[in-house]
Amino acid sequence: MRISRRKAAAVALVAGITMLLPGCSLNSSPSAKKGSLADKADLKGTTVTVGSKEFTEQLVLCNITSLALKSAGATVKTKCGLSGSNTARTALTSGSIDMYWEYTGTAWVNYLKHTKPITDSVQQYDAVAKEDLAKNQIKWLDRSTANNTYALAVKTTTANQLQVKTLSDYAKLAKSDPTKASVCIASEFAGRSDGWPGVEKTYGFTMPKANVATLAEGAIYNAVGKGKPCNFGESFTTDGRIKALKLTTLTDDKKFFPVYNPALNVRQSVVKAHPGIATVMNEVTKGIDTKTLQDLNSRVDVSGQDPKKVAEDWMKSKGYIGK
Repeated sequence: MRISRRKAAAVALVAGITMLLPGCSLNSSPSAKKGSLADKADLKGTTVTVGSKEFTEQLVLCNITSLALKSAGATVKTKCGLSGSNTARTALTSGSIDMYWEYTGTAWVNYLKHTKPITDSVQQYDAVAKEDLAKNQIKWLDRSTANNTYALAVKTTTANQLQVKTLSDYAKLAKSDPTKASVCIASEFAGRSDGWPGVEKTYGFTMPKANVATLAEGAIYNAVGKGKPCNFGESFTTDGRIKALKLTTLTDDKKFFPVYNPALNVRQSVVKAHPGIATVMNEVTKGIDTKTLQDLNSRVDVSGQDPKKVAEDWMKSKGYIGK
């Protein structure tokens, strides 16, 4: 979900900025009637471009942002579905987009190049926001309390059978029976310092390559649910498929994984020119927590709804936009 594509060629990275997923084109979000957000600020005359990464949660957040700003009078172009974190970040810093939702842990480790995350979520956010503004002129609006961090998921019945509840339990299993500890991970997680290498180092085990399968992120959940080709798999704590597939996530008892609170990142010049953007979006952020994101993600990934429709229905249910 927090994809950086570090090994992508520079040409591919630049080209990816203008690549959009099917159904995610400029001005693709539905129009928005005035709701409670329109009382917070008047954005008439403001024109902005909202972007996002390509996975479900980001597509929903992209459309939520577009609807929120439109309801306050802004003209909004969308580039939802950019291919990975580095692509989205480059689009922001280059001015191809004006804003997108980023995660505190991703920025701290990937962009600001810190090797040790801050375990306290508020302190992590404050440190990221301060440094990113000073170094890169990126303004972090208020953070959501949702924590979309990494986890290892396993079918609940399998976890009970193997008596594995924590990552320390998993490490013991990996040492004693790596076949039963077989794991599916995405290619980026396999190389990230806050991914699989860090898990192995922190919990003191090394998984044989034969017991590690590299799959596309979206395929991992079903693979774990079926127990083929792995019993365990990389997952994200706000993913709606965890509940739907009757999976459970292992407790990170050594608190290795960073905190990943989402917050809307906006170029400082854009916020200065249009301060009402922060007023509107900070109000929306108050309504987004882990349970909310799990539900919204589930509507897309499990129920098959369109991210635009999911965003619109939620915004209307909160009264943020008119019905």
